Amino acid sequence: MAGLVRVIATALAAIATHFFVYWMGGAIVSLVLPLQLAFLLTTALSLLAAFLAGRHVWRALGSADAGIVRSITTGALLVGAIGFSAGFFGPMIFSPDANQGPMLGIFITGPLGFLAGGIGGAIRGRPASGR
Repeated sequence: MAGLVRVIATALAAIATHFFVYWMGGAIVSLVLPLQLAFLLTTALSLLAAFLAGRHVWRALGSADAGIVRSITTGALLVGAIGFSAGFFGPMIFSPDANQGPMLGIFITGPLGFLAGGIGGAIRGRPASGR
């Protein structure tokens, strides 16, 4: 069961990171670069970011003794990915005619999930001597 959770968490973090970096980076880069070049650049950067996020989550969930920094980043990536996915895809599923649905995940639930996951990771990963 732990292996299945590890695979699902890694996939979720990688996919959410890909979409977030692609749409946010594409919006920023397309302001200064031609459209075709912006598309290639944001696609490459989003795939790289997704790979790095997935690799980090995979390694962090595989190690028994994670440090405080690894706990913070893993918690932030996982909960941020869940919040982003719920806010991005939820409105598309439940209210497809709403034109501002995906912005909920990009601007509200994703960043708030990222912060909440980081705080939760800090609480989980704090040293035992401080308790």
